[in-house]
Amino acid sequence: MSDVQELLNKAQKPTEDAMRLHPFYRGKTQTAPKCAVRDLDDFSIWYTPGVAAPCRAINKDPELAFEYTNKGNRVAVVTDGTRVLGLGDIGPEAGLPVMEGKCLLFKYLGGVDAVPICLQTKDPAEIIRTVKLLQPAFGGINLEDFSQPKCFRILDELRADPEVTIPVWHDDQQGTATVLLAGLINALRVVGKEIGRARVTMVGLGAANVATLRLMEASGFDLGNLVAVDSHGVIHAGRADLEAQKDQYRDKWRVALKSNRAGVRGGAEEALRGADVCIGFSKPGPGTIKPEWVAGMAKDAIVFPCANPVPEIWPWEAKAAGARVVGTGRSDFPNQLNNSLGFPAIFRGALDVRARTITDGMCLAAANAIADFAQAQGLSDDRIVPSMADREVFLREAVAVGMRAQEEGVARLTASRDELYALADSAISEAQRMTSVLMESGIIAPPPA
Repeated sequence: MSDVQELLNKAQKPTEDAMRLHPFYRGKTQTAPKCAVRDLDDFSIWYTPGVAAPCRAINKDPELAFEYTNKGNRVAVVTDGTRVLGLGDIGPEAGLPVMEGKCLLFKYLGGVDAVPICLQTKDPAEIIRTVKLLQPAFGGINLEDFSQPKCFRILDELRADPEVTIPVWHDDQQGTATVLLAGLINALRVVGKEIGRARVTMVGLGAANVATLRLMEASGFDLGNLVAVDSHGVIHAGRADLEAQKDQYRDKWRVALKSNRAGVRGGAEEALRGADVCIGFSKPGPGTIKPEWVAGMAKDAIVFPCANPVPEIWPWEAKAAGARVVGTGRSDFPNQLNNSLGFPAIFRGALDVRARTITDGMCLAAANAIADFAQAQGLSDDRIVPSMADREVFLREAVAVGMRAQEEGVARLTASRDELYALADSAISEAQRMTSVLMESGIIAPPPA
């Protein structure tokens, strides 16, 4: 068997295991008690008649819901199933396995209790209204797998609405952008290039790349050095189709007006010629980005093909074509640029200070915490970000987010770095210890051979 075939077989293994184990476990999360139940008499405390007392207290002061219930550690993972992974509009039921997986990651990596909410509507106005109605039961909202352009409208309107008093976050935008920026910072460190001078090509300009670009600009990237490509070719101000849709696709039109200083025309091949960095969030591959296009990039090129479930180009193809640093969204390849490295800790930090929102500044703080932690451990071509096994990075990230929330005035609570670290450490340790205990006791059955 060839080396390439072995790599392809390895890449296919998670899919095979998923089809075997999902029906075995029938889901990935469940509800578990967090209070003591010594005997049935305790239900007079946890339910009626005793529960009436905390109900009356919360009625007088709604903020006490954070003290008397799990609201402050509960997040809703909300989707309409219109853009699930690289699968497209597969509907809310088919999106449920992804949402359950998201909830599992929230709990195991961030100590955050999360609930999947799959909506039987595609109407942005109805989705916005539903999220607002969910607020009393949750400390935060994670928007997931909404198609564009409505994903931008839903996030922007909810973040700007004064009636929304808990963080609303779109992981496909803010989460992906945070982790990708961390990877880019360190990849540029590895190859000895500066973000302010780097020539970047974005293949695809959907939710992930738009948010990534916003954070890149905040980190010193020059938008004039960007060449972006969509399904119709290079984006530039002369594209009549973009101008006709500029009200609907405002972010894309802004890129058309301000990017591409060199006046590049054509498609992805022309856009990548001489580029230092390629960031792909487009059609799953392989073959969406071709090896010969990578070969035409600058020396020590950085290639991030991040489409799911299959990257736009296989990492070994990009390396063979001359790329020095390659990162994807998959855990079975080096340099996983997956938002799982970001959202559990970002919400951990936001919830621990009862933040009202998650700002771009909080995302930048998280990105720098991820990048600095990896740098302290030692960077290489195949290690530009920590892995999800590096538990410490989640603690540092949560602290950085909580501190920035306080600095920006969006936190309800005040806490020191040491206090935030202790809170995050306790929540994450408890979640991981609980999983171990359930597995050791056989309550969670071992996977079949």
